[in-house]
Amino acid sequence: MRQLLRVVVIVALILAFQHVALGNNVVVSNIALTGQNNASDFTLVQFDITWDNSWRVSGGPSNWDAAWVFVKYSTDGGANWRHATLATSGHTAPSGATIDSPEDGKGVFVYRSSDGTGTVNFTGVQLKWQYGIDGLLDNVTVQVKIFAVEMVFVPQAEFAAGSGGDEPGRFTLTTINTSNATTVPLGTGSLGGQTGGFPTGEVAPSNASWPNGFSAFYCMKYEITQQQYADFLNCLTSTQAEIRKPSISTVVSHRFSITGSHPDFSSFKPFVACNGLSWMDGAAYVDWAGLRPMTELEFEKACRGNQFPVVGEFAWGTFRNAVLAYTVANDGAANEDIATNYSTSLDVGNSSHSNTSGDINGPLRVGIFAGNANNTSDHRVRSGATFYGIMEMSGNLWERTVTIGTASGRNFMGTLGDGHVSSNGNADNSDWPGFAAGEVTGASGSGFRGGSWAVTSSFARVSDRQSASSSRTARSTSQGFRGVRQGP
Repeated sequence: MRQLLRVVVIVALILAFQHVALGNNVVVSNIALTGQNNASDFTLVQFDITWDNSWRVSGGPSNWDAAWVFVKYSTDGGANWRHATLATSGHTAPSGATIDSPEDGKGVFVYRSSDGTGTVNFTGVQLKWQYGIDGLLDNVTVQVKIFAVEMVFVPQAEFAAGSGGDEPGRFTLTTINTSNATTVPLGTGSLGGQTGGFPTGEVAPSNASWPNGFSAFYCMKYEITQQQYADFLNCLTSTQAEIRKPSISTVVSHRFSITGSHPDFSSFKPFVACNGLSWMDGAAYVDWAGLRPMTELEFEKACRGNQFPVVGEFAWGTFRNAVLAYTVANDGAANEDIATNYSTSLDVGNSSHSNTSGDINGPLRVGIFAGNANNTSDHRVRSGATFYGIMEMSGNLWERTVTIGTASGRNFMGTLGDGHVSSNGNADNSDWPGFAAGEVTGASGSGFRGGSWAVTSSFARVSDRQSASSSRTARSTSQGFRGVRQGP
């Protein structure tokens, strides 16, 4: 008789917070393996998942938020963690939930099946894990970790690249109206400028599939948090983790709080955006998570959506930004909040830049502006949110993006991470910026968008491209990262 998998279940939480007091937290619980099928070598990974401040709307931006859920497993007591291959069908979605299963089997998107807002609580989610494809026998002892990352769906739509203003390095205003990134701009666009697959005056990408933002994609709702990055380090080998761990000595005075040693890294400011990341660090994280880097055109689409551009606009759609120095309450906690100088204006957005950062001197808790009690009716401008509800795309930490401004950036094909990194702890997608000799060890083809707590607010404007082609490889106290993934 063939034996069943012997399992030790470890709950791994990736937390992100946004709303008042308790925040917008993803919690995975009650994990079990059930329904093992020896003949077909699969089992069901069962769990409950809940998060706050969820939505699905048919009007306005017509989009939703979701949890990107993926599974890691170990057969050697946690010395090595591998990415589980999930089926493309055969999952069980509880009432009120939808499960989308990408063809590569690296994870699933779980989200509301109908319009609604508020907390979701999905009980008894079952994902079909094809352990036979992963090379496991029926009677192996496994440890399992489940990770859930909040994402926002950005639907297919035309959008404006550039605002028509004078932001440094800006794109010439162009309406991106096709997914073919090599379509030469011409004619007159509905959102301004010409229409095409890349901005007027730029060099066309080397391939039509370069992610130019027109097609649907998911974007991380928040920048990688410090606890998320600590959880990532704990799933690497000690050698890989040592390479990927930012140096505490360089960032400790700027709210960096990851401490400990492998495999027990943790953060005492777990919900603060993770600074101190290089391009190679962020690329490794998104490869490990089954995501990919974001292009700078996707950045502009995610910010302004399908709306007419506003000259000098920030991610929340106006050209006005708070300027007085913030102070924080509940420093480093799940409910870290802006205590003073929070803008309640309907056209003056909140963000962390060199003027508002004041004595904070580092990044803030992710989603902090939406979580303020003065943010009545979840107002986009007060929240500092993009058109689609993505947080901190202006300020807090620099966004690292793939640039269209250099040949190496234009060679990007948008391949997805496979859940694994190289033996040196690097991403290994050959089309990603910085790839050489089998892994991503540089940053050529990358750049910076969106500003940070350490620079003036002008850098945080959606169309500002002063550093869009800067291939900096060093870590910095003002650099973060977030990943994206193609939509259904």
